[in-house]
Amino acid sequence: MTICSTQEELFPACKSRRVRVDFEGGEVTSNGGVLLVRQADRRLGLTKRLAKVLGDRRRSASCAHRLETLLRQRLYGLALGYEDLNDHDRLRQDLALQTAAGTDQVLASPATLCRWENRADREAAWQMARWLVEQFIRSQRRAPRELVLDFDATDDPLHGQQEGRFFHGYYNAYCFLPLYVFCGEQLLVSYLRPSNIDPARHAWAILALLVKRLRQAWPKVKITFRADSGFCRWRMLRWCERHGVFYIVGLAKNSRLHALAEPFVERARQEYQRTGEKQRLFGELRYAALTWDRERRVLVKAEHLAQGSNPRYVVTNLVGPAQELYDTLYCARGEMENRIKEQQLDLFADRTSCTKWWANQFRLLLSSLAYVLLETIRRHGLQGTELARAQCGTIRLKLLKIGAVIRRNTRRVYFHLSSACPDQDLFWRVARRLASP
Repeated sequence: MTICSTQEELFPACKSRRVRVDFEGGEVTSNGGVLLVRQADRRLGLTKRLAKVLGDRRRSASCAHRLETLLRQRLYGLALGYEDLNDHDRLRQDLALQTAAGTDQVLASPATLCRWENRADREAAWQMARWLVEQFIRSQRRAPRELVLDFDATDDPLHGQQEGRFFHGYYNAYCFLPLYVFCGEQLLVSYLRPSNIDPARHAWAILALLVKRLRQAWPKVKITFRADSGFCRWRMLRWCERHGVFYIVGLAKNSRLHALAEPFVERARQEYQRTGEKQRLFGELRYAALTWDRERRVLVKAEHLAQGSNPRYVVTNLVGPAQELYDTLYCARGEMENRIKEQQLDLFADRTSCTKWWANQFRLLLSSLAYVLLETIRRHGLQGTELARAQCGTIRLKLLKIGAVIRRNTRRVYFHLSSACPDQDLFWRVARRLASP
């Protein structure tokens, strides 16, 4: 197919002037805000520290790009919205990304990045996973009184013959089943798993490792494990009780639970019939499945709507009124689903298209690190602004994807950002906050 450098006939005229379009504007970028990502990276010391712990096993004599530069190129590219390695075929020429990556040379090619990702192994994944937890600890200016750890799994659809590929009946697709752990909006764990397992597989081990490390940092911190019914395993609950960890976990419906909760459900039904309005009543009961070691406290939400009864159950060892625990604490776990959506939709955590297992785990962790950079911009730079609760995609659109003309000489690099940018004041405020200690 013929590619024309200019096609005047494609675009309508403006005030009798013909509109001419080409890609010959010179050193112009659409990524002028990448310097904010670099500021966040510098504040965290992310790529600098990670390059040291990962190590570089390549032959230095034949390497044109440092490991730290490769990390920056890949992470900043994800933060800017470039999910595919093929994007770097042209993106490597972008002066904005080169400057942010700390070089004045053309960046790595897609082939170089691909070879680097496919060298990933268990040790690299472990070091990156450990860095996520250590970064969370360093981010706390003072010892927290309480931490709520949200656990959840999600599907990562596959479209090839990747290692560890299995069919999942619930999702009706071939997929991976990654496990995420968040504390508020901060990411602690992103762990790739095959989908032919129990959704709670390895969650117990990860919880134990997190509790041990967090208590080393803050011996008196109160830790609460929060999850949906997919993580309700009595041995895991017993471990929490023995180690002073609180839990509030969804409990799957069954006939025995329905029978025990019938007084609450019937009362909600009667109130609905009397008023014609939706009813939500709360209560609690003692319950143990046949395989459990003992009875535990179960919160009951007896809800009745026009469609009928819709009871929900939560098992917990926390003290407090049932409605307050359910509405204020348990329902807040739904916010974690927004964080997972940010990972998959905005930062391409589901771009696990490598053949090798560890390369895909490496890609998941790269996405997680890119999330940490944008979350740092949100937490430090946007606090108290209109974008304080903005998702990563909005932050990218407002602050990173800014058009700029770039001039580079032997002494300086000039970023001439678009004069029409509507968020100039916000950009400078964020830059100042990220630069301050």
